[in-house]
Amino acid sequence: MDKNELMRRAIALSEESVKNGGGPFGAVIARNGAIIAEASNSVTTDHDPTAHAEVNAIRKAASRLDTFDLSGCEIYTSCEPCPMCLGAIYWAHLDRIYYANDRKDAARIGFDDDFIYREIALSPAERHKKMEILLPQEARRAFEMWQQSAEKTAY
Repeated sequence: MDKNELMRRAIALSEESVKNGGGPFGAVIARNGAIIAEASNSVTTDHDPTAHAEVNAIRKAASRLDTFDLSGCEIYTSCEPCPMCLGAIYWAHLDRIYYANDRKDAARIGFDDDFIYREIALSPAERHKKMEILLPQEARRAFEMWQQSAEKTAY
């Protein structure tokens, strides 16, 4: 499939999601033009605030390919990924992101994507959600254990 066909599939998934009670978002992960996984937003239907289309598609692709590294794949999403999904895309090592609507479009219909992007740019002290560091010395032990482990799988 070409890029436009893959994006049209992501858009169709977003429309199907709305019809089925989900949010208006769809995503397709492809490798060499072939669909590896596809998903829509299921936040409300699954009662899971992380069940965005991109995260759902990444989980399916990783399971199908039996790997956490999706290098060589691209994601087609009906809307610019929110910060959570963008982070997941980076963690999954997807090669490229294609999107249709952008975060301003999402904000116009009541989604927080643009707000969260603005929040991330602020220092922790300036954010709406207050943050406080607790027990960092104790928490460093796990980092030291990880660093010293010969058995770890880096990601």
